[in-house]
Amino acid sequence: MCRPRPGWSPVTGTGRPHTGDPERGTLDKAAGENFPVAPFFLPKAWRADLMAVYGFARLVDDIGDGDLAPGGADARLLGVSAEEAENRLLLLDAFETDLNRVFDSTPRHPLLRRLQPTVRRHTLTPEPFRGLIAANRQDQLVSRYETYDDLLAYCELSANPVGRLVLSVTGTSTPERIRLSDAICTALQIVEHLQDVAEDLGRDRIYLPAEDMKQFHVQEADLATPTAGASLRALVAYEAQRARDLLNEGAPLVGSVHGRLKLLLAGFVAGGRAAIRAIAAAEYDVLPGPPKPGKVQLLREVGVTLRGEG
Repeated sequence: MCRPRPGWSPVTGTGRPHTGDPERGTLDKAAGENFPVAPFFLPKAWRADLMAVYGFARLVDDIGDGDLAPGGADARLLGVSAEEAENRLLLLDAFETDLNRVFDSTPRHPLLRRLQPTVRRHTLTPEPFRGLIAANRQDQLVSRYETYDDLLAYCELSANPVGRLVLSVTGTSTPERIRLSDAICTALQIVEHLQDVAEDLGRDRIYLPAEDMKQFHVQEADLATPTAGASLRALVAYEAQRARDLLNEGAPLVGSVHGRLKLLLAGFVAGGRAAIRAIAAAEYDVLPGPPKPGKVQLLREVGVTLRGEG
């Protein structure tokens, strides 16, 4: 539902595909995501449209993270020379230019051509797509967040647009559902940040608010150790509770819809709750690697969410 993050893919054995096809390679990453992108139980038309949205979100994140497939095919498609292909801001600008073509002409990149029928079918606006691009621009310019409110503003760009697109594609968007969806998406983004503290630090990014780090007496050097000390564990527990509260705030979204969409949204909420439980089970030590929930725990959380008990 929310911002994708790459994981291990059974298609290729890693988060990056071996294929030289930019479109197929990006879409293959769906198998390794932390959440179901377009599960089998959804109507075929919804699955196609959600995969089109996923393709956009995955590609813009890959540009922002420097994770494009080797060979420069994506840059060439966007009209960026090989010499400039390492310039992420330039690539993001070229990608936004191609996004604009989705709405008024014919885009160059195959993933954007795939997105165009979805945009037309559901009268989607450019704003949520531009928000995701803006988030990745911000990642090139901002690597630390002073306050929790600063982090929430980032999540407004990096995560919330995808939830809004899911509601639009499924024809269920209302102001109240958007509010609830935003709470869920922000929570999921925070959870992923907690899981990926070590990985993000390797990219010179810290998504733990600086004011909270100061409050819990956590230094940046504490994030680079093999295991977390007591102060960092307390900080992670604090941020995990914030994410849990946001998930609980957004959970009524599940009960506001019916049928297979209800199951999909329950899966998103349950995935966040199960991930938080996995973090707690690791005693909030996220440095050795991302704590991941098992399938049994995830299914248990789905049941709890569907019953409205969470």
